[in-house]
Amino acid sequence: MIEYLKGNLTDLTPALAIVECHGVGYGVNISLNTYSAIQGRQEVKLWVSESIREDAYQLWGFSTRAERELFLLLTSVSGIGASIARVILSSMTVNELAGIISDGNDKMLKTVKGIGPKVAQRIIVELRDKIGSLGIETASPQVASTPTVNKEVMDEAISALTMLGFSPAPTHKVVQKILTDEPDAPVERVIKLALKML
Repeated sequence: MIEYLKGNLTDLTPALAIVECHGVGYGVNISLNTYSAIQGRQEVKLWVSESIREDAYQLWGFSTRAERELFLLLTSVSGIGASIARVILSSMTVNELAGIISDGNDKMLKTVKGIGPKVAQRIIVELRDKIGSLGIETASPQVASTPTVNKEVMDEAISALTMLGFSPAPTHKVVQKILTDEPDAPVERVIKLALKML
């Protein structure tokens, strides 16, 4: 079993990193979080999860051990494959995801492409208790430092922007900032402002 790969980063795209270790180039599937973390580096260390099937042998790499642990937990849920787990981990940070699961926030999970209501509920039911044992600090987007934000307007704006193709995590931050600056802004204004900032 491969625990981690440490070597030269010879090629990098938002979905794949090629790490050369002692003359062998390993193609490693990565999330956007890992992509951001290793961008611009020459030497990297990626924590690895192996996926071995009859028709494929894939490596999934993560910049932190915590992200790999969350990936393994997600793929243990029925209906969540490695590709969907990567999409989830690309849509929000490790801390945000841990917070969303701990808080039972299925609404935020459903904003991820490919996650329906049943799967979102299953993730929460199956992983809620396990998240605590990982010791990951949680950062719930819904309970961020501004409790006075109009939650209804916020949810509507995030939902609309997600349908337009924007990722939930950055969208959430932008919408929250707008509503912090303009607490009484209607949904239309929030969306218009967010489109300029995203």
